Amino acid sequence: MNNLKSFLIAAAVFTAVQASAQTDKETTVKLVEAKNLVFNATMAYPLASADINAVLSKMPGGQSGSAIQLSGSQYQLVIEKDKVEAFLPYYGRAYIANRDVTDSGIKLKSSDFSYLTEKKKKGNYVITIKPKNDREVQSMTLNISQSGYATLSVNSNNRQPITFNGYISEPSKKEELSK
Repeated sequence: MNNLKSFLIAAAVFTAVQASAQTDKETTVKLVEAKNLVFNATMAYPLASADINAVLSKMPGGQSGSAIQLSGSQYQLVIEKDKVEAFLPYYGRAYIANRDVTDSGIKLKSSDFSYLTEKKKKGNYVITIKPKNDREVQSMTLNISQSGYATLSVNSNNRQPITFNGYISEPSKKEELSK
């Protein structure tokens, strides 16, 4: 009886671990090599977390901590062979104020960029994107695990760096960023 319980527990744990993966290894490799993928941001980690905490803790229902949960599926980085589009929120300190206060996120649309892919140990990938025609975004570094989980670091010319956690997926046919 103990052997049966142990086997069922082990099977349940194995199934849960497999179900938690975003993509399988083959899909991750296919997406990265095709230069055709979508990074979906689920968490934001601003560098100026003490300043952000001070503001968020005073808001009704505000959260504190260095991580900000992102809701919805609209925060994305879309990578294609000939273009890169980003629509991401920004939390942190800007060194130069934006003239339009309603337009404060990270918005990028570029067809002129450098793209470098490195395969690391254990099948992980590091993709570095440097837009050549954008004043704000200096570079974006996307670290992708075999299971499709990813971390995106954005370095800007006029803002503190910010990091996002999320996962990669295949682009859908009607994938458009709302701008």
